[in-house]
Amino acid sequence: MPNEEFTSAIDRSRTAYGDDGFSRYLRRAFLASRGYDDVDLDRPVVGIAVTASDYNTCHRDMPALLAAVRRGILEAGGLPMDFPTISLGEILTSPTSMLFRNLMAMDTEEMIRALPMDAAVLLGGCDKTVPAQLMAAASSDKPVMLEVVGPMMTGSWRGQRMGACTDCRRVWGEHRAGNLTSADVTEARSELVTTAGTCAVMGTASTMACMAETLGMMLPGGATPGASTGERLRHGVATGRRAVELARQGAPAPRQVLTRDAFENAVKVLAALGGSTNVLVHMIAVARRAGVDLSLADFDTIGAKVPLLVDCKPSGANYMEDFHRSGGLPALLKELEPHLETSTVGVSGHALADLLADTDARADWQHVIRPLDDPLGPPGALAVLTGSLAPNGAVIKTSAASPSLMQHTGPAFVVDADQDIASILDDPDLDVTPEHILVLRYAGPIAAGMPEAGALPIPAKLARNGTRDMVRISDARMSGTSYGTVVLHCDPEAAAGGPLAAVRNGDLIRLDIPARRLDLLVDEAEVRRRLAGFTPPPLPERGWRRLYATTVLPPSQGADLSFL
Repeated sequence: MPNEEFTSAIDRSRTAYGDDGFSRYLRRAFLASRGYDDVDLDRPVVGIAVTASDYNTCHRDMPALLAAVRRGILEAGGLPMDFPTISLGEILTSPTSMLFRNLMAMDTEEMIRALPMDAAVLLGGCDKTVPAQLMAAASSDKPVMLEVVGPMMTGSWRGQRMGACTDCRRVWGEHRAGNLTSADVTEARSELVTTAGTCAVMGTASTMACMAETLGMMLPGGATPGASTGERLRHGVATGRRAVELARQGAPAPRQVLTRDAFENAVKVLAALGGSTNVLVHMIAVARRAGVDLSLADFDTIGAKVPLLVDCKPSGANYMEDFHRSGGLPALLKELEPHLETSTVGVSGHALADLLADTDARADWQHVIRPLDDPLGPPGALAVLTGSLAPNGAVIKTSAASPSLMQHTGPAFVVDADQDIASILDDPDLDVTPEHILVLRYAGPIAAGMPEAGALPIPAKLARNGTRDMVRISDARMSGTSYGTVVLHCDPEAAAGGPLAAVRNGDLIRLDIPARRLDLLVDEAEVRRRLAGFTPPPLPERGWRRLYATTVLPPSQGADLSFL
């Protein structure tokens, strides 16, 4: 039970009525209608942010996880109080959940601040929920822990193991190529997403869960247990128990956990995972909130000696349940120990060195995690490019790209985000070859909220002739489950008058990943002449979209809002 000096949050941060005594009296009067008495209300209060929603299928089993966290809080003598925040279901949010990441971060931050709680547990999982919650946590002065719903399990179709969403893209690509009928893909659809949970591969959701655990904002072992497993629920209970301890201590605040060393460890883990390119935008946003100077270039330099170790789609062949059975993130951290700063201390209260001392060294049965001396791929699974087409940077997941396209020069074929892109690329008379470079523009944060549109589909006539990859370049993002030679996040974006706005059909573009270059092979004077006539697209008329478009930072700075 709490010591005599502890004062519950119920009696702090009171509602402003001009009379503190009345505020306290009224608060307890209304809470009595919930069945709470003074014994309940004198306990440490742990707020639980709940993102369950019929529109967020990844979070289908969150009620069970919520019950587990509540049980842990009660067992430890705390008072659980859950509250809703925005829930960002990746697949059902138009035009893109990224447009609302910052809104969810604001919502969560303000509720942590406004509601009486001594500590908070944030329940999330789907792609933009964990980044938003980490951003909110970094802006909080209360102890905060994250708990994720966990990944889904795989299905099976015609003898093929299936899991969202890399296989979704593969199946649809085969349909576009004419190799699968409409009936085939409809039949396969029921086996692509068979359980609750986030995508079955190392997409954005699972990568961000691994980032949260590496940063120390989640208890060890929390990133990979499946959504449908008892282990996921047991981890939720442990999280609830630990949250009460943090509530009584009043520490650590997230900024004490989110240190430069913690971020450097996370960047190295990202390299070993071959994780989502989206994570670069999210991690920079979280770091800026935490007061840590993390730049886009750091993702290329800090992880420069770390090879690709985790054999999971889209960079490998396996699924998240296989990674978990091979020991999950703790086992990966153990293998990476020579590269890590092990003095970091997360919400567990234990230094990383102590946690690793209790973790067994990798054994042969842990086949999804490769040893440092026999990696799945070389260092540089994620690369940061600069050049005349992206002066402030662009990113590419090299581990999911075609080796033959790592150095490629070809003519541009340009489409704008407001065009009917599908009908253009499906035109059987389209004048395009496999050597072309597909360019998508006006899909950055200002213009469109930065949707996952960067992995443009292969033009239908080329797909039917066997082309499975082409160089694609945009100011958009792509799903963490995508694959291919896709350059993303070109900064400045076209809507800000970046060089992408000057590209015309037939212009030569050179991609040189080993040299970390992306260049438009057009005379600088000609580019300046073209941009002199640039007119930015109109801003949204009102509401959140206008606020977002007028204050959003570029992706190289995390795409947070400037005033945050």
